[in-house]
Formats: sequence, structure tokens, C-alpha cells
Amino acid sequence: MILQLNHLQAKAAASTTQEVVAALYALLEEGHIDQKQFAHIQVQLDWVQYKQNFREMVTASRPLCDDRRERTPILDIRVDARQIVAETMKSETLRAIRDANRESGEEPDALVLEDFQSFRRSIAWTFNKAYWSRLKDWEVATGKGYEQALPGGSSDGNNDDAINDSVGDFWTLLRDMETKKQLPPEIFILEIGVGSGKRCGRFVQKFQDLDTQRGTNYYPKLRVLMGDYSLETLDMSRPAMHQHLELCSFLALDAVNPLKTLGFLRHKVLYVHSTNMYDNLPDEEMVRRDGRLYFVHARATIPMRDARKLAEAFEVPVENLRGIIDRLLEGRKDFLGDPARGMQFWMQLWNAIKLDERLVSVEDLRDDPFPGGLDAAKLEASLQNAPADLRFHVSSGALESFVNTLPLLHPRGYLQVQDIFVKDFNDYRLGFFGPGKLGGSIVNWVNGALLKEVAERAGYDVHFAPYRYRKDSKTSILYTTPRE
Repeated sequence: MILQLNHLQAKAAASTTQEVVAALYALLEEGHIDQKQFAHIQVQLDWVQYKQNFREMVTASRPLCDDRRERTPILDIRVDARQIVAETMKSETLRAIRDANRESGEEPDALVLEDFQSFRRSIAWTFNKAYWSRLKDWEVATGKGYEQALPGGSSDGNNDDAINDSVGDFWTLLRDMETKKQLPPEIFILEIGVGSGKRCGRFVQKFQDLDTQRGTNYYPKLRVLMGDYSLETLDMSRPAMHQHLELCSFLALDAVNPLKTLGFLRHKVLYVHSTNMYDNLPDEEMVRRDGRLYFVHARATIPMRDARKLAEAFEVPVENLRGIIDRLLEGRKDFLGDPARGMQFWMQLWNAIKLDERLVSVEDLRDDPFPGGLDAAKLEASLQNAPADLRFHVSSGALESFVNTLPLLHPRGYLQVQDIFVKDFNDYRLGFFGPGKLGGSIVNWVNGALLKEVAERAGYDVHFAPYRYRKDSKTSILYTTPRE
């Protein structure tokens, strides 16, 4: 058995290690695990960055398959140190192992919401999209705005000092372009994932103030593009832009492929910005083990103990839950009769959803499994200096958004992304960064190391700057410019 400690939480490390080892030895002695399987178990002791996440206390990935699809005895067990309860450690470990060893067609003790597939295609992201489409309803039901639910109670994107510096950098670029007679008659800026609109509103206002102060007359040339897939979010952002509406266009935009809507602005946008948008795009994970690559396939489930509690609390039969969920995801506010009761159901349901996992070799997947902008060769290059045994995010949606945004940049333009990035693959050995739950949405740290590799191969320079405007902030600022 290989035991790997993947976090730096000293107090949790000692107790977790002792309890996990004791549980596994007890299962061996009781005959629930045979010696051959015990010798090939790999246990990962994780500290998942998000307290609310999709994991059980103990999860086990289904045994890996070789090229002939024959099972090997390797079993990947992951333990979330946050959730450890000593009294149930053994029973939970046994449950996870039994679930992982189920033959195809055997149903787990859970309400299964989908078949196994890449997580980026999971029904979980349908829930995520529904959340953003009904954000007002969630805010009413929880009694607090989305930003109040963020760590620190506000978005790093709205920090005045950060916006001032950003405005100064942009004005300096325009001044230099004007001096060199490169300034276009229209100055396009694009905000992807508008949120409340506060950040963009403050940016434009501060830019107007600076422009007036310095007498440069750039402000009237601004063309401000506000892009978001949620029409409700776009509507919510309008008040923050009310003083500048004559400069604004509000666009229904797929953040994963901005080029589809904005292709007519190819090579024309001077400034693209987003805050905490990449971490909310569909994602998936991969595992590298013994020199081979595996995709983590997942399926959303509700453990039957939680399904029964949900059914009892809302006085519906367990067998009716799936139909209610379907109506919820169709966008019907009366999916449970009373809308307020429906929101309570939705919140409790979201807390209950977990993910079953299995590992699928890249070689066993018929279709090209990689997101746009990535292939096996680029991934291998990125992993050249990474640990041999590693689990990491592919950041599929963020990567595709990134690749589909770069062609919009003017030769002097730049992309600025404020988000939470993993900047080195080795960091995945010190904790795991999602997926987590925030309100009714999904959040992941973004694999910045992979984005950097892909961008540099495409001819763009990428660097990360620390976010120095709030103490202990996990945010970094990614800057991308076309290489000269």
C-alpha cells in the first residue's frame, strides 16, 4: 500500500494518517480486502480547498484498465481530511471500495443522475448554468448577494486600488499607441462574465476621470462590450453602467467561445478582462500514473441516505425525485409547486450531490478526448517536469475560452484575468483545488501552468502577477499579450 499525504495541514495530518491506516488494516484482517489488492492500493490524503465539495469522506476510483481492458489490482483511494470522522472511517472506506469494485450494471446505493462521462459534460454543469440563470432567486432565498458569499465578503475584482492601476496601465498603452500613430478610431474593450457590472462600471468611470484630467479625449472612442451567457446577469449589470450606457453593448456570449459571437472584431480588441470567470467554466481532471495518462470520468449521484432525507423533508416519493430534478433543470419555477419551497429543495439537493469516479486510459477513448487548444503532445510537454504520479485539472472550459479569446486581441492588446490559478503542477501534491460548491455554482482553481504552455506555443507571452490588494488573497492576475 502506498500512502501519500497531499496537504500541509499539520494537525489533520497525524490523526488522518493514523485513522486511515487503522481502517485499512482492519478491513484486511476481516477479509474485506485481500493481500494482493492491499499491496496495490494507493491512498491519497487530500485537503480539498473547498469545504463544500462533491466528495464523500472516502472515495475510490474504479480499477485502472490496460490496453486489453483487463483489470489490474491498482485502486486509487482518496480521503478528504476535512471530513474525517473516526467512528465511521472503516465503514466509509469499505463502502468506497465496494462501490469501486462493482461490476458494470450493478447499481450503487444511490440515486444515479447520469452515466459515467467526462466531468465537463456532467449534469452538474447544467445545475451551474441554472444557478446563474436564476441568481436573483438564490439571493432572495439565502438572504445575501452572491458577492457576500465570497471569501472575504466581496470580489477581488472590485478593489479600487486594483482598478486604478488597471486604468493607468490601459491609458498608458493608448497614449503610446497615439504617439506612434497606431491608435484606432474605436477602442474596443471586452468584459467576459460581467457579474454585477460594478468592476467594469468603476473601470470606465475612473478611465473617464483620468482621460478628462489629462485632456486626451480617449473616452468617447471607447466601445464597451459586456458579455455573459446569462441574460439575467446582463440585466443585473446594467445599473452599474448607467452613466456610460451610450458606450455599451450587452451581448449574450458563450464564454467558452467568444470568437463565435465576436469574430467580426478579430485582432481589434485592445483590452479583454474577466474576474473569477475561468474558475466557473466546465472542467475535468486527469491522472498520470506510471507514465500513463487517464481521464477521470464521473457521474453525479445522490447517496440514497440523502435521497431519502430529501424525499421525507419535501413529502415526495424517492422514485419521483428524478422527475422533479428534470423539471428544475428545464427552468420551471413551479417544479415543486410553490417557488419558495422549490428553492429550498434545490439548495438541499445541491448540497447532497456527489460524484462517483472511474479512471479511463487516454488510449481507450475512441474520440479525441482533449479540449480545443490541447492535444497529447502539448500535454506531455507541459508535464515534462511534473511529478510522475499526479492528479490535476485540465481546466477544459478555461483553456477553450482562453484559446478562443486570443484571436480577438489587437497586436498591441492584452488579456487580463483575475482568478485563482495553480501555477505549477507540483502544487497539486500539496492540496486539491476543486471542484467545490459556492452557492449553487461550481468553482475550480485554474491550471495556469497548462494555459501558459498552450499560449506560448501559440505565440503569446503569459505571466502571472500576485494580487497585492488584499492580504492573504488567493487571486493572481494573468496577463497575456501577442508575442512581438
